[in-house]
Amino acid sequence: MKTITLFYDYAFNKMPESIIARVIETRSIKDSPVIVLDKTVFYPEGGGQPSDRGTINGIPVIDVREENGEILHYLENVNKQGNAGGITEIALQKAMPSGEVTLKLDTFRRRDITVQHSAQHLLSGIMFRLVGFATVSMHLGEEKNTIDINSPLMDTNMLLCIEDAAAAAIEEDRPFIIHLCPPELIEDFTLRKAPPKGEETLRVLEIGKPNPETLQSPGNISMSGSLDFSPCCGTHVSSTGQIGMLRILEAEKYKGMTRITFIAGRRCLKESRMLRNNAVSISHILSSPVEETGKAVAALSEKTSRLEEQIREYEEEAAKKTAGELLAGAFAQPETEKNPALYAESFSGKEMDELLRIGKHMQKNTGAIIVLGTEKNLKFTAVCSAKGADVQGQFKTIVETTGGKGGGGPSSFQGQFDSIDKYNAFFTELKKIQTKTYPNT
Repeated sequence: MKTITLFYDYAFNKMPESIIARVIETRSIKDSPVIVLDKTVFYPEGGGQPSDRGTINGIPVIDVREENGEILHYLENVNKQGNAGGITEIALQKAMPSGEVTLKLDTFRRRDITVQHSAQHLLSGIMFRLVGFATVSMHLGEEKNTIDINSPLMDTNMLLCIEDAAAAAIEEDRPFIIHLCPPELIEDFTLRKAPPKGEETLRVLEIGKPNPETLQSPGNISMSGSLDFSPCCGTHVSSTGQIGMLRILEAEKYKGMTRITFIAGRRCLKESRMLRNNAVSISHILSSPVEETGKAVAALSEKTSRLEEQIREYEEEAAKKTAGELLAGAFAQPETEKNPALYAESFSGKEMDELLRIGKHMQKNTGAIIVLGTEKNLKFTAVCSAKGADVQGQFKTIVETTGGKGGGGPSSFQGQFDSIDKYNAFFTELKKIQTKTYPNT
């Protein structure tokens, strides 16, 4: 028995609160309870449109798929939520002894997806009519949607022109018309893309002529005649006016094509509110009118860049001064040695970035091996400018035997530890071999 599909009958503005259906079969697929019904209002995933959500007898529907001519309703397995027993196939049969179930569609989500899908057809149709670029693929997401078009990256002016044309088509309240025809009559339509093969009946969506009773858009943005013909099995609005608004968010290069991200309907309202709230917050922080926050942020960014440059200069000066002080007290008196001397120091509150700067300045002024560590991050850096020095070879074994990890090369080596005890053990070993003589440079 084939499931009777009602999702086209109960489309954008004809969705009931609930309908009654009868269970044909219950199954269990990959730990998910699945039921087949005699009729359904739930749209199965297909044609780029995600499946509907809702409940069946109060049990959440997590997916709907059409496989081998059957429409399968995947239900949430409450056992995964920690409830003993879960909804197994047997439990499902017991929960529905009469076979009759109540289907409740998530109408808000259906409306949103329907608007996004209709907006995608509108955008793709305008793209093809205005600039001749075909839509290769599309994706309807929970937050944003994308279409991939066979063109190089378009400039901002072209995208704005397309967005304005979409706004004009929405204002003109063009009808969405569904044509059902056998494959042999498909040539009667000027399709934007090739129809699927193997279908007994093809479903063609037309975005028709402007509604003569609506205010016509001025200029050459508005297009006469039907705007688009495309094969499609998804759900759609009755007219472009029900889309409300369409916004192109961005365009980027993608696999030799252009990927355009867009939103429509109430998602535009949601984004507008988010942007407004952010603008008001920034306005309050910068004590600037909302309409001038862009300039205020640019000025703040420029000021911050100058301050960051000054801070970097101060940090370098401070590191150079600290390096000099450490070197001054590091060695008792100059002596000539074959091997570089070793100087190790651990700090409690310094960050690793600061130690790297200090080590760099110390390295410039001595041929000694300098080891600086920070208890705050349990890390250390070791550097040496002496020719023939092998810092990694000298410290790798010590680091590993004290439980640390590190890497580097002949002139520099860095390491870290996962506990203060291991870190202290490393520096204890260094103190045993630390010298107080100035190296031969």
